[in-house]
Amino acid sequence: MDETLLKKIEEKIQDTISNKDDIQQLISMLSNIDNSKSFALGIIVGRIYNAFYYQSKRILNREPTKSEFKEFLEYIQNKKSDLENLW
Repeated sequence: MDETLLKKIEEKIQDTISNKDDIQQLISMLSNIDNSKSFALGIIVGRIYNAFYYQSKRILNREPTKSEFKEFLEYIQNKKSDLENLW
């Protein structure tokens, strides 16, 4: 994955961790839909995926490739333990 893109994704992860209260409030407000850990993780990963997709278009001037998406998924999987502490 492009190093600049990877840096932006890591910044979004750190931003998400730093704004833990906002994430918890969002999850709490949506708990009537689903109150599971999977749902909470989906909200968090969705936020990071949005940054991945947007930054790919902004930095690389194109949509991410399947290979880049696969790298993104592997990267997120490696960060799962950091993200699980948000709720």
